[in-house]
Amino acid sequence: MAGVTYDKATRIYPGTEKPAVDALDLEIGDGEFLVVVGPSGCGKSTALRMLAGLEDIDGGAIRIGARDVTHLPPKERDIAMVFQNYALYPHMTVADNMGFALKIAGMSKDDIKERVAEAARLLDLEPYLERKPKALSGGQRQRVAMGRAIVRKPQVFLMDEPLSNLDAKLRVQTRTQIASLQTRLGITTVYVTHDQIEAMTMGDRVAVLKDGLLMQVGTPRRLYDHPDNVFVAGFIGSPAMNLVEAKLSEQGAALGNGVMPIEREILDAAARTGDKTVTLGFRPEDLRIGEDGVPVEVGLVEELGADAYVYGLVAQADGSKKDVVVRTDGRRPPTRGETINVTIVPGHSHVFSTSTGQRLG
Repeated sequence: MAGVTYDKATRIYPGTEKPAVDALDLEIGDGEFLVVVGPSGCGKSTALRMLAGLEDIDGGAIRIGARDVTHLPPKERDIAMVFQNYALYPHMTVADNMGFALKIAGMSKDDIKERVAEAARLLDLEPYLERKPKALSGGQRQRVAMGRAIVRKPQVFLMDEPLSNLDAKLRVQTRTQIASLQTRLGITTVYVTHDQIEAMTMGDRVAVLKDGLLMQVGTPRRLYDHPDNVFVAGFIGSPAMNLVEAKLSEQGAALGNGVMPIEREILDAAARTGDKTVTLGFRPEDLRIGEDGVPVEVGLVEELGADAYVYGLVAQADGSKKDVVVRTDGRRPPTRGETINVTIVPGHSHVFSTSTGQRLG
């Protein structure tokens, strides 16, 4: 097994000027489960295909362990890929599908049978080895695709949105199985998804891409609690972080006729940028309803039992109204049309430069 290095790896598709992946610098540790996440068209699948050898690299390099694989064909990279559409052979049994790559490689029948049996035990596929793919459910087919990758014992697993064809309940079940399996096997895994909940629940670390650029990489907790910029702040989290433009004052950030207190060092950092306003971020769960604070006009209340989500409007620096979400006690939620006052739990505000979008504190 081995780690993976993207060294300023760049891909520019013919006929375009803007790179699909732009000078990607990323180190993936040996045995690590790294999730690459971002909106559609951000370059995440292209980055995975570059590592697989399915896309040319126009600049930089990619290494698996100490080997430079930048210009090696896929079959020489010692990787195994799990696709979104399973890519199973319909005329072959589950056992034959799982062992096909080993057969092509010239492995003996006994060794193939042993490896397939081992993978089938890991994936609870033993009762289905003689069935054809059409006789399996979507979740079972995905496990067969996983088994086909496992039997090869590659240095790196690559997974391109493998759960996107499953229903919501099966996605939750299967992502747990994949994360558990990866931990047991200890194989370096690069997993691509557009679903930030998958990213947060599965990865040792998460890399966030936007327009081919790496926005931030870190543990799920780090990205949630300390986003480097406005994009990561707004992308990670469900519901997303509230982001509003606020005027600076000596006391903090002014919203409407209220003020959110901000630490002195953050105010000083904001002042040094020359901006008259900051982008203030706060998670729905980090707001408290009270007698004082910033007024929020309640537009909708979603009652979810123990919790309730309050959707309302707050006045920004320019006088325009911005949507905000407040999580509160589901047994005593405010009512639609009411105006509530909210404050941020001390130490849980996020302040970004309005001009650059980068974190100030």
